Amino acid sequence: MGNQCQWHLWFVLAITCFVSQNYVAGELERVHLKGQPRNGNSSKGDGFLGFLVVGDWGRKGAFNQSRVAFQMGKIGEKLKIDFVVSTGDNFYDNVLNSQHDPAFLQSFTNIYKSKSLQTHWFSVLGNHDFRGDAEAQFSPFLRQIDSRWFCLRSFIVNAELAEIIFVDTTLLVKSYFLNSDNHTYDWRGVIPRKRYITNLLKDVECALRESTAKWKIVVGHHAIRSIGFHGDTEELVNYLFPILKANNVDFYINGHDHCLQHITDTHR
Repeated sequence: MGNQCQWHLWFVLAITCFVSQNYVAGELERVHLKGQPRNGNSSKGDGFLGFLVVGDWGRKGAFNQSRVAFQMGKIGEKLKIDFVVSTGDNFYDNVLNSQHDPAFLQSFTNIYKSKSLQTHWFSVLGNHDFRGDAEAQFSPFLRQIDSRWFCLRSFIVNAELAEIIFVDTTLLVKSYFLNSDNHTYDWRGVIPRKRYITNLLKDVECALRESTAKWKIVVGHHAIRSIGFHGDTEELVNYLFPILKANNVDFYINGHDHCLQHITDTHR
């Protein structure tokens, strides 16, 4: 990664310490941001794309969430960001109970109030987001409450300079299905797991292969490689990483381990 000619891409990681149907292979849903205004200015053709990344955050302001949100607002204003990316575990401890759960306001709308953060928020699910009503986060009703919010299982954001593919990595981790650890997971729409994963990986590979974007970025909740508490995610190392490498993905962004790491593939 690095500066490429006159094109620039900036992102900042912000870390807080702390209608269902079976999926079949097909084109991932796309969100197009071409020509969208960036905090009052058109981003079209200016050679700049800026966004913030935050993960593991939904704590109703506690565990430093409010402090991180304040700093995100300051950096977002300085960089004139286009959008925010959430890498999952959006609501602790056990996801939203329904689309009417007040935790959405308490952990999102009422916390990220800075002017610069009043822009698109693109979110993927983390493992905690399956402990309750996982599909509540996909509800259009939440967008009526707060128009910034956008969440699907897996999707693509086309932002001119970059294509960002959001992948629901929780479904790839076998241990969640084998050992619930006294948690109840919402697996609606993703069973049988093996078929779901096969179709998802096909779609990710196809989208990356056909992408002509200057930057190709993939976002998921779980780390591929990590020196943190959770360590490497074996399933991502074996199944997702080869796809990213074969298609020259510029970088993979994740949450889950509650720490900041920058890991480079020295074999590229």
